[in-house]
Amino acid sequence: MKILQTIGGFGAKSGGTSTCTYDLLSAIHGFDTNDVVDLLTPDVNTTADRLMGCGEDWIKCVDNDYKTPVSVSANMTRFLNGSDYDIYHTNGMWMHINHSTCAIARKKGKPYIITPHGMLYPEALARSAWKKWPLRKLWFDRDIREASCIHVTCEAEMNHVRSFGYDGPIALIGNPVSMPEYTAELFNLKKTNADALWGVAFLGRLHPIKKVENLLYGVYLSSRRDVKVFIIGKGDEEYERFLRYEAKRLGIESQVQFLGFLNGREKYEQLVKMDALFVPSDMENFGMIIPEALIVGTPVMASLGTPWQALNEEKCGWWVDNSPESIAKVIDDLYKKTPSERMAMGQRGRDYILRTFAAEKVASQMLSLYRWLIAEAPKPEFVYTL
Repeated sequence: MKILQTIGGFGAKSGGTSTCTYDLLSAIHGFDTNDVVDLLTPDVNTTADRLMGCGEDWIKCVDNDYKTPVSVSANMTRFLNGSDYDIYHTNGMWMHINHSTCAIARKKGKPYIITPHGMLYPEALARSAWKKWPLRKLWFDRDIREASCIHVTCEAEMNHVRSFGYDGPIALIGNPVSMPEYTAELFNLKKTNADALWGVAFLGRLHPIKKVENLLYGVYLSSRRDVKVFIIGKGDEEYERFLRYEAKRLGIESQVQFLGFLNGREKYEQLVKMDALFVPSDMENFGMIIPEALIVGTPVMASLGTPWQALNEEKCGWWVDNSPESIAKVIDDLYKKTPSERMAMGQRGRDYILRTFAAEKVASQMLSLYRWLIAEAPKPEFVYTL
């Protein structure tokens, strides 16, 4: 079985889409099979970034020759035209590589999968709708309509894909969670320092949709006047200036630290120190930062705009409204708990992620999906048809 995945960008700073794609493919290659699962991507276009991975031979990197706002790439199109795979699988939407993957698969008479990574949510479709509408009519409505399967990571995303009008098979497979061996070491370190109070954190790309200001407002409204806030990530510089201004205006500037972009072990070392991670975004598709925090025993508050009701069900966090008042209540609840109660939340969170989102389990599901699409296996239970 030969599979080609494609992605429009695979830089370390590209965000969650690149990270979860790398984690999935790494886990697939950890199995002892004769399957070929490659990834086609352009090289990074700035010296400030680097390609994900460690030069694995399954990463087929071509020179970055992006042109036009939809990133047309002759190099990637040439690779696709000359390729011979059993299944084509594209990650993301709205870029030429996503369309050309689908179009060339149809031309070759091969099945293709689209993983939208949340890009068919109503909120996502509304952003830059003036640009997406002609792209839909030109390419993407057909690409979606004729897809052999669409892969989603949560039930909410599946509902949005159906609302979009797709009536073909949908595979519901969560994102794999990277679990480096040192996460167990860090979790044990957290247990030995259960009495320590560090503060709360936001981790992710700085963008207005993330509603980081609501965390600042929640800290201001909480009964705890000494809570430290760690903002981890980079992105929209104007938005970061706004957050700094708001912290100063509220009089909590001394409590707020901007730590910039962190990755790898450094990211997990910061997460394990936090009393809780806050994800106040208006909308998240899966939200890789949530399981990354849970795996090191840090409880999470996630907004109702995320598919993480399991935080309430598993008693490892809070799935609540993202208003400042709601966030303030979570902060007060967090610091009313004893160290042993907070640690118990952390243990439940780690156990849930290990049980549900281990990379090997997710990779096995994806391989089962591939085999079904080429008639080598029965339809998996996680594939839903109308």
